[in-house]
Amino acid sequence: MIKITLPDGSIREFASGVTPMEVAKSISEGFARNVISAAFNGTTIETETPLTTDGSLVLYTWNDDAGKKAFWHSTSHVMAQVIEELYPGAKLTLGPAIANGFYYDVDFEGDKITEADFKKIEDRILEISREKHEFKMRPVTKAEALDMYKDNVYKTELISNLEDGTITFCDHATFTDLCRGGHIPNTGIIKAVKIMSVAGAYWRGDEKNKQLTRVYGTSFPKQKDLTEYLLLLEEAKRRDHRKLGKELELFAFSQKVGQGLPLWLPKGAALRDRLEQFLKKAQKKAGYEQVVTPHIGQKELYVTSGHYAKYGADSFQPINTPAEGEEFLLKPMNCPHHCEIYNVRPWSYKDLPKRYAEFGTVYRYEQSGELHGLTRVRGFTQDDAHIFCTPEQLDEEFKKVIDLVLYVFGSLGFENFTAQISLRDQENREKYIGSDENWEKAENAIINAAADKGLNTVVEYGEAAFYGPKLDFMVKDALGRQWQLGTIQVDYNLPERFDLTYKGADNELHRPVMIHRAPFGSMERFIAILLEHTAGNFPLWLMPEQAIILSLSEKYEIYAKKVLDLLENHEIRALIDNRNETIGKKIRDAEMQKTPFMLIVGEEEEKNGTISIRRHGQEGKGNITVTIEEFVAIVNEEIKKTLKVFTV
Repeated sequence: MIKITLPDGSIREFASGVTPMEVAKSISEGFARNVISAAFNGTTIETETPLTTDGSLVLYTWNDDAGKKAFWHSTSHVMAQVIEELYPGAKLTLGPAIANGFYYDVDFEGDKITEADFKKIEDRILEISREKHEFKMRPVTKAEALDMYKDNVYKTELISNLEDGTITFCDHATFTDLCRGGHIPNTGIIKAVKIMSVAGAYWRGDEKNKQLTRVYGTSFPKQKDLTEYLLLLEEAKRRDHRKLGKELELFAFSQKVGQGLPLWLPKGAALRDRLEQFLKKAQKKAGYEQVVTPHIGQKELYVTSGHYAKYGADSFQPINTPAEGEEFLLKPMNCPHHCEIYNVRPWSYKDLPKRYAEFGTVYRYEQSGELHGLTRVRGFTQDDAHIFCTPEQLDEEFKKVIDLVLYVFGSLGFENFTAQISLRDQENREKYIGSDENWEKAENAIINAAADKGLNTVVEYGEAAFYGPKLDFMVKDALGRQWQLGTIQVDYNLPERFDLTYKGADNELHRPVMIHRAPFGSMERFIAILLEHTAGNFPLWLMPEQAIILSLSEKYEIYAKKVLDLLENHEIRALIDNRNETIGKKIRDAEMQKTPFMLIVGEEEEKNGTISIRRHGQEGKGNITVTIEEFVAIVNEEIKKTLKVFTV
């Protein structure tokens, strides 16, 4: 008998050779029907793999990420089978699962695949799937594998780098592929498939190698799931921040300025400023002091911090000055500068904590292929702050930062999030600096603070920064996509590297603990995600223009100006559209600009001292007529509902 430990901690005994599917059936026949993949002692296995030792078993369904991975990887095998059938000369290479689907890289040997071919590939995949072929793994010798692929230079290269005794094939129907495993029980589970696109891809990502054709696809266990996914993609295109940024005139890029270096237009700059002022106000209340640091620093600064060793190869190259041997870098991080600010004078424990905040612009040389709108840029501004505190103050300070992050999320409509506790890799410790003792203290501080605040948390090993663990806030947007927004980090290492000290009550020198925090993360990325989350319909307090005044004719422009002046007196952002256009055209343009309120003025409004209100997105619901004072009250009440009050 062997003992199998399940995720809930329960232990069950089974005869040696039991399979994951048999374990699933012992739990519930209904549950077993949904099981599509499994992992034993942390290794992905097949649902029919015999278990012969004690261990921990996890059973996955479509609702689990690991289940989806097995599903999509299995579909890539079926697609590869179809490609071999339809393109007999094609050479297969690799076909992994990726986020939301899979791809297979293929050398079509002169053939060409186009969008016109997608339907026949999809239809044949579904034909094979309906035949319910089982996926079966089998070990082969290196010699057998090389013989099988003697006409495929790509598979031969892969096999040559493998050890004899570790090579396996996966069979289904008439198709065999070199594979490490991780499949669904049979093809019959695949009910819907879509070939999404084709693109060029160099073999093994090296541009010196031959360019292959990458065929992207996705699949689902139900047709309605595929339909919903495609609708979601269409909505994502509509919400794409690059498209909205252009339409709303927020930001632009220029090849002459350089890739990945955004230009903020007046409306975008005003939006950024409102976000900055919003956070600065809360930070001031929380006891932060604003600082400003240069955009460059001597190379030695980043050597001391460890950033040069970790990021030097991916940063902009050093700037050489006329002085021999003098080198500067565009700053990749603000924290070394803040350490030097702390070091300007000696501190006592009575002076701590010190909280330095800066909207500091940093620079990273991202590869051109990785740049993407505002979400991946080469120059970005972090809402950075660093808290220097005593070890005894760490818990309270960390919790205060959590409160600040929750205030930011609440005021901007991010309500669905998980706090990810990002710890060191449990095996590979070489990529981290500092002692195990300090790491354990820092990790425990984060775990305890998150528990005390009642956060919904997950633990991810290997996701820590090189100098310390993190609490990363993983936010789901309106389309259900997950983004990392906001981070808090505990750091015992930079105070060591910069020899930061304070005099304790014992009159001895001690090291402060450093907390890194950025609720927005970066202004660029945050605004991009906020744009897509809201589809450009920002909270009213943040909108570039909260209202636009539309006069029915030139006769009422004097009254329109009076309305504008009154609104500005109440700090409501408005403008007048006095173009020589029809009122219908002006309304359509205001809708395109996502302006929350359209205020229409004509003869009746001028006579009665009122305005006619039309809300964005409420076509056909009719206008309401109110006084200017009533409109001001409407705006203020709506802002009050969304803009939270920060308390310390």
